[in-house]
Amino acid sequence: MQLAVLGLNHKTAPVAVREKFNFPNERACAVLRRLRNYEYISEAMLLSTCNRTELYMVLDNAAEAVPFIKRLVQHWAGADYESEYFYNLSGTLCVKHLFYVASSLDSLIIGEGQILSQIKNAYQLSRNIGMTGTILNTLLNRAIAVGKKVRTDTRIAYSSVSVSSAAVDMAIAALGDITSAQILVVGAGHMGELTAQHLLDKGAKTIIVSNRNFRHAQTLAEKFNGRAIPFDDMFNQAVRVDIIITSTGAPHYILTKENLGPLLPLRQGRPLLVIDIAVPRDVDPDLADMAGVTVYNIDDLENVVDINKGLRAKEAYLAEQIIEEEIAALKERLRYYTMRPVMVQLHDKMNFMRQKVLKKAFVKMPELTDAQRRLINLMTQRLEHKFLREPMKVMNAMAGTPLEEQYKETIRDIFLLNEDGEEFGDESYIEDWD
Repeated sequence: MQLAVLGLNHKTAPVAVREKFNFPNERACAVLRRLRNYEYISEAMLLSTCNRTELYMVLDNAAEAVPFIKRLVQHWAGADYESEYFYNLSGTLCVKHLFYVASSLDSLIIGEGQILSQIKNAYQLSRNIGMTGTILNTLLNRAIAVGKKVRTDTRIAYSSVSVSSAAVDMAIAALGDITSAQILVVGAGHMGELTAQHLLDKGAKTIIVSNRNFRHAQTLAEKFNGRAIPFDDMFNQAVRVDIIITSTGAPHYILTKENLGPLLPLRQGRPLLVIDIAVPRDVDPDLADMAGVTVYNIDDLENVVDINKGLRAKEAYLAEQIIEEEIAALKERLRYYTMRPVMVQLHDKMNFMRQKVLKKAFVKMPELTDAQRRLINLMTQRLEHKFLREPMKVMNAMAGTPLEEQYKETIRDIFLLNEDGEEFGDESYIEDWD
C-alpha cells in the first residue's frame, strides 16, 4: 500500500497546459468513478484549482497503478502531453506536499485563504463518490487542521494578497490611476465579487458587471453601486471601457479576435487593458497581437506577488516548523494502520471469547446482583486488555517494517483468526460448563 500524488501546478506548467487539466465537479466525479472501478487504487481525491491539479491516491499495487494513471493523464492531455510538467511524490513527500498546499505555502500567492475551502470541497466530493477510506480520511482531516493551525499561529495570512487583488494592482501598475477608469468585470461569481470589492477599495468609481446569468450580474452590481449589462452587450461595452477583468467558468475563450477585433477601431486608439484571471482562460492570447490591446493572464501575476513572497518569508519559516511537527505526528499515527485489521481481529476474538464465557458463568450464578455482574465484567475486560497489551505492542512495532507480513501471518495462525471477517463459528475453545 502506497500513498502518492500525481500533479502539476503554476510552478511546473504554464496556464496553457494547466487549463487542459481543469476539472469542474462533474468531470472530477467522472474521473473518480472510473478510478473506483480500478482494482489497484483503493482511495483517491482530485484537487483542481486555477493553479494546480493533483490526484491523491492510496495504491494497493504501485507497479500496476502508476502506468495506468500515466496513460490516463496522457489521454487527458492528448498530443500536448509533456512528462516534465508533472510531479509524482509518494509516502512522506506526498504528505509534506499536501500540508504545504493546505497551508498555502505552495500557492501562487502565499497566505491566500481560498485553498483550504478548495481542499474541503474536493475531499467532500471524493467522500460522496465513496473514494476515501482510513488513509485519506486521516490525511485530509489532518491537512485541513494543519492549514488552519498555520493561519492561526503565524501571520502568513496577514494583509494577504489574493489573485483578485493582485489583478487590480496590475491594472494600477499599467494605468497609474483607476479612479476615472471605466471597468468591465466579466463573471459574477466569487472571484468577480472579490475583484469588484478590490477595485472599489482602490478608488474605482465606475464598475460594470456582465454575466451569462443577468440576474447574478444585477445582484453583484447592486452590491457595489455598479451597473449590470447583458452578456451579449459586453462586446459593445468594450468600445467604451478602459479595463476588462474576466473570471468566468467558461470552458472556452469568450474574448477573441473575431468577436472583439471588429469593435476596436471604434475606440479611436484608446488603449484597452484586459486581465484574465480565469482557468481555463477566458481570453484568446492572440488578442494581444491587436494594436492598442494589452492582455495579462494569471501567470503574469507572478511579478505582482513576488513582493508578497518576500514579506512572508519569516512567517513561511514558522509555518514549515509546524508542518514538520505535524508530519512526524501523522507518520506515527499512520504507521500501524496496515497492521490494524489484524489487531482488530485479535481484539474482537478475545472479546467474543470473554463474552461467551461470561454468559455461561452468569447462567450458573443467578444469585449475582447487577453490581456484582458489572464488577466481574470489568475485571474480565481488564484481564483481556492486559493479555493483549504485549501482542498489540509487538504488532504496532512491526507495522511498516519488512517483517510486517510475517508477523501478520504468525498472529493469524497462532490465534486462528478468520481472515474473511466472519463471526467466529468454532466454539471448541470455550470450556463446556455443563
